[in-house]
Amino acid sequence: MIKHRIIQFTEDQQKEFRKILIIQTAFIGDVILITPLIKATKKIFPNSLIDVMVIPQAANILKNNSNIRSVILFDKRKNKLSAFFKTLRELKNNSYDLALTPHSSVTTSLLMYLAGVPVRIGFARWTAQLLLTHKLPHLKGKLKIEKNLHLLSPFSDEKFSVQTELFPSSEMKEKANDLLFEIKSNTEKVVALAPGSNWFTKRWPISYYKELVHKLSNQNYGIVFIGSAEEWEICNEIRPDHNYINLAGKLSLLESAAVISGCDLMICNDSGAMHLANAVKTEVFVFFGPTVQSIGYSPIGSKDFVFEVDLKCRPCSSHGTNECKLGHHNCMKLIKSESVLQKVNEKFGKI
Repeated sequence: MIKHRIIQFTEDQQKEFRKILIIQTAFIGDVILITPLIKATKKIFPNSLIDVMVIPQAANILKNNSNIRSVILFDKRKNKLSAFFKTLRELKNNSYDLALTPHSSVTTSLLMYLAGVPVRIGFARWTAQLLLTHKLPHLKGKLKIEKNLHLLSPFSDEKFSVQTELFPSSEMKEKANDLLFEIKSNTEKVVALAPGSNWFTKRWPISYYKELVHKLSNQNYGIVFIGSAEEWEICNEIRPDHNYINLAGKLSLLESAAVISGCDLMICNDSGAMHLANAVKTEVFVFFGPTVQSIGYSPIGSKDFVFEVDLKCRPCSSHGTNECKLGHHNCMKLIKSESVLQKVNEKFGKI
């Protein structure tokens, strides 16, 4: 195993880092997971300007975050080449002194390199590391948040909090309260459900969600569906007969976070919804199928619970796939709605 010596920057050297860029252009959940890194960076460099580069779909996540000066958009999903040069010009104009990248992407590293950022810190893995000035080990057996925070080890040996954070505005919170008012008035507890995921194998079967939703509704739980516009029909398909709200596709990410914060529990797949709930400290019950917790993306709440089954084929992927390679999808199908209902009832003292 290659050991990487961590070079410590002196206090005088750290004072030179006046403009800092943090890059994470992966999924929405990944952007939520860098919020502790952003906060810790601001703590180490209180007088520095911190910008964060993300994809447009995740920009709303960072709204109202006082640790950030500005959010830079890299719209790589449309015309990646055009977006690359547009973003490169912006990075050059900003003249950053330091860049931190939890995203081990060649494109990301190339942008930092061509923009002339003198100190470029990332993980010592894959081809992307060749364009870094400082490479740190991608720690094994740790939360992804802890791995991200390790990028700050050249500047501090402090153990920073892994708590993620989001900042819905007062208007968003008021809107959430209005949306939840009626359902809270008519039910004992309100459960948020997010049945979607970018990857098919990460989704607990829709028929199972439907069984669970109707069982919860029959026990006077209110149901709030959270998701994208593409997931509205799925949520509509599994809705109960009463005491539910389908908000899929109707809210921004921060508005969704505000609604989730007003719920008593979130039930979802291993997806961005889990990270939204963690960031607003709403307890999470989550389904892990093709992925496993040791990869580093497990929920962070002390009372969160992961439903999973022990199979030799797990994990089959670090991010999920569009079909089960073995054709059975037992990692999800063996998790029955009865066991989920029992766990929910235990949480709320109904057993």
